[in-house]
Amino acid sequence: MLLRPLAALVLATALTACSGSSTPAPEAAPTVAVSRTATAAKTLWLCRPGMTPNPCESGVLDATALAAGGARTAEDFVPAQDPPVDCFYVYPTVSSAQGTNAPLASSPEIVSAARAQAARFTSVCRLFVPVYRQVTVGALITGRFFDQAAQQTAYGDVLQAWHDYLRDDNDGRGVVLLGHSQGAMALAKLLAAEVDPDPAARKQLVSALLLGGNVTTAAGKDVGGSFAAVPACRKPGQTGCVVGYSSFSTAPPADAFFGRAPTGKQALCTDPTVLAGTPGALHPYLPADRLPAAPRLDGFVAYPGSLRASCRTAGGATWLQVTRVPGSPIPEQPQDLGPRWGLHVGDVNLALGDLVETVRRQVAAYRP
Repeated sequence: MLLRPLAALVLATALTACSGSSTPAPEAAPTVAVSRTATAAKTLWLCRPGMTPNPCESGVLDATALAAGGARTAEDFVPAQDPPVDCFYVYPTVSSAQGTNAPLASSPEIVSAARAQAARFTSVCRLFVPVYRQVTVGALITGRFFDQAAQQTAYGDVLQAWHDYLRDDNDGRGVVLLGHSQGAMALAKLLAAEVDPDPAARKQLVSALLLGGNVTTAAGKDVGGSFAAVPACRKPGQTGCVVGYSSFSTAPPADAFFGRAPTGKQALCTDPTVLAGTPGALHPYLPADRLPAAPRLDGFVAYPGSLRASCRTAGGATWLQVTRVPGSPIPEQPQDLGPRWGLHVGDVNLALGDLVETVRRQVAAYRP
């Protein structure tokens, strides 16, 4: 499995145990009021421009592209110099800490997730990554993931970090929101509360990449679900919009956790290959240290031409269909958390090249 620290290995068992039925997981955590007592006294940044050390900028971010036939091409990573926009990233459920909420502290699994999913976006934006007291894998196992107090604590930290960022660092710059899984759910709540109803805030939104977070629209529409005003991104260079999808290699079953929505709504699927200008062709970038079949490679391994993708709607579900090209060098991508999860753990990295290119095009098109 891609990106899987030990904690994520437990994830399938956890939500299966918590669901207690064949009903899909809710599209987002319940809305909660946030009190100052639930938030941290001060935002703790994992990654922030000017930090030393900064785990999102250290280490190897270069890639090696593997082509069919075994040819290798080195791809040097080039960080952006004084980029005009910022990226605000919230990581997925990775904490193996004891208790319902993670402590307000860095950990190896948080660093690993941020480097794997977000660090390469520093080629197009300044990257801000707050540490937050997320709901832990242990809470999933014991059925407490949607506990109101736990959700309030996690979201409260994200919201405070957002306010601190706006006050201390933004200076009127455009912003890209980046999140996956629990991180996408938190950012979806933030977007709905802080940006969607505010024209001035919407003007600063370059885009929101909310992946594997069950963002919805009204059926057949680009708004009317999770957001009233912020639409789905549908074409390259479109700004002020949302990118969202859940990836599967087979059609989501009726009890899938992702890709399904309440009656009258539709799970959002915006095709990252279309937004990147290469319809159908995914550009995966996988962390080399998670690939036992790629010895002596550092940073990331790219597999151009290895995967195809498109948004599909059938049987009441909408999802990003990901298909391996026969004979391609990329490892098989089994839905190893089970068909209810699909390729959830790989949502970001299976399309990382496309997502970075999508943001690159949006940054070029953005006008404050």
